[in-house]
Amino acid sequence: MTARTMAIVRRPTDALAHCELTHLERALLDVPLAQQQHAGYVTLLRELGAEVIMLPEEPALPDAVFVEDAAVVLDEVAVVANPGAPSRVPEVAGVAAALERFRAITRITAPGTLDGGDVLSIDRTLYVGRSGRTNAEGIEQLAALIAPHGYSVRPVRLTDCLHLKSACTYLGNGVVVANPRWVDVRRFEDYHVLEVPPTEPRAANTFRVGETLVMADAFPETRERIEHLGFAVRAVPLSELQKAEAGGSCMSIVFRHHPA
Repeated sequence: MTARTMAIVRRPTDALAHCELTHLERALLDVPLAQQQHAGYVTLLRELGAEVIMLPEEPALPDAVFVEDAAVVLDEVAVVANPGAPSRVPEVAGVAAALERFRAITRITAPGTLDGGDVLSIDRTLYVGRSGRTNAEGIEQLAALIAPHGYSVRPVRLTDCLHLKSACTYLGNGVVVANPRWVDVRRFEDYHVLEVPPTEPRAANTFRVGETLVMADAFPETRERIEHLGFAVRAVPLSELQKAEAGGSCMSIVFRHHPA
């Protein structure tokens, strides 16, 4: 049977106004607008061919919309994370339950911490950000869990950003888009690095659905640079969610499912 593209998402609730923040000052957040933008984001996922799995809302968990941090999904296995912010640990159970339908499950355990937003998968290599949310023990556990499936891990240090995918993502065709002020791009010496302009420091967060790259609509210069390389791009409004330190990738877990 033909493989299907799946996307796990969860709608934001009023609690989003009390989300964790690390590198941004807290700003007034229009939750109804954030919910409207999230709905547009989900509509785009469906337009691009994804089968959306909408998890139940979590009104007591401010950051639960950011499902990417709860797991790392590879073709062979799903590694359930242990978030670095204690307030986010309860988010994991619902995501893990949804993934059990599609993958064997393994887990990062304390004292290891790992956020999925710190994991950038390129072919059989996982680049993992050593951030305020992901520690050395979490990276070591991840490496041990995925090694039997033929994957290797390369730690990456970050500066002034929340997650590795805040600083860089993989576009495909050997191209990494990155903010060189937040991540040492020499770690990606095997790839062509497309640098974001200094005026768009948060523009390096993208993710792929099928043959299309998705990114926030706030970064027109970076979008133009990506399209100039021949990539198809869809930009989506995320202004209110970005006040919660969000990037586009963090609000979904996109993976391929091969029905038996």
